Amino acid sequence: MPRKTLLATALLALAPFAQAACGGTATARSDNDVYGQAGQDQGYSAGFAFAWTTPTAEREDVTCLAGLDRATRWLAWGPGTHRNLVLSFHHALYTPTDGRRADLITDDRPYAGTLVFGVGQQLRDADSMAATHLRLGIVGPSAQGEAAQDSFHHLFGRERFRGWDNQLRDEPLLQLAHERAWRRQFDAGHGGLGWDRTWFAGGAVGSPSTYANGGIEVRFGRNLPDDFGSNPMRLAGDGTAPVLRVQDSGWDWHFFASLEARAVAHEVTLDGTLGRDGHSVESRAAFAELALGVVLTHGPWRLAGAHYRRSREFDGQREAPVYGSLSVSRRF
Repeated sequence: MPRKTLLATALLALAPFAQAACGGTATARSDNDVYGQAGQDQGYSAGFAFAWTTPTAEREDVTCLAGLDRATRWLAWGPGTHRNLVLSFHHALYTPTDGRRADLITDDRPYAGTLVFGVGQQLRDADSMAATHLRLGIVGPSAQGEAAQDSFHHLFGRERFRGWDNQLRDEPLLQLAHERAWRRQFDAGHGGLGWDRTWFAGGAVGSPSTYANGGIEVRFGRNLPDDFGSNPMRLAGDGTAPVLRVQDSGWDWHFFASLEARAVAHEVTLDGTLGRDGHSVESRAAFAELALGVVLTHGPWRLAGAHYRRSREFDGQREAPVYGSLSVSRRF
């Protein structure tokens, strides 16, 4: 069984124990360029993410994962009266455009797989939020990117990519990321219809990426959630931010649009590993990404889908990246 499947199964198996201990929210997400409906199989080709978020607590209280909470309290940066703790896992794979070639394609991005675990402290102060995440992982064959892609392609009868022998070599990953968000919710009208706007800015140092980012997210819908955005590619997105008001109504929905600009100093899946010579491309210093999505909620359940369009990330890139994501969450 591919390592991706084993790890995902292990994480899902831990969810009932965390649920019994203190409740929380479990979120599973699948990313794939197939969902983008642009006929692509390249760039950020596929990914799987899982997150466990503890219930919101007052800042000085200890969350239900007491030992981990105390050990990571130094990540609680910024003002806030309430906070939560989030544990995350992300497996991702990146490929060039031509999967039929077994030789090194020097003018296209490297083959790469990444496997990253994270822990984050997220603080809320009324209509502002600060999220700080520490991430540890590995890039290279040990991340099992080839096995994951081969399994997916075999399942759907697609041809396997032949150039994985040229993938980036094993190297550990360590990253510290921080983002702040400021939300303004406007008064809801008839039937609970309303909209909100969230500005966000932040950055990260380390690998897999070092960057600074900023942007805006706008949402419109019925009974908007009490959080700081629905774009799962952001820190504390996908409904994982601390909340002061829990919704337990019937069917609710909203649309979201998010625009982000990012200046990038290092991206391991483009610039190659730091510790040894290997394949790389001339990455661009900045890119922009537009996300459009829809979210449905019913009681403790949350379903979301999103479509992403990103500007070109490196010189000579044939097509601008397009991909999609599907996620499901349940609050316990």
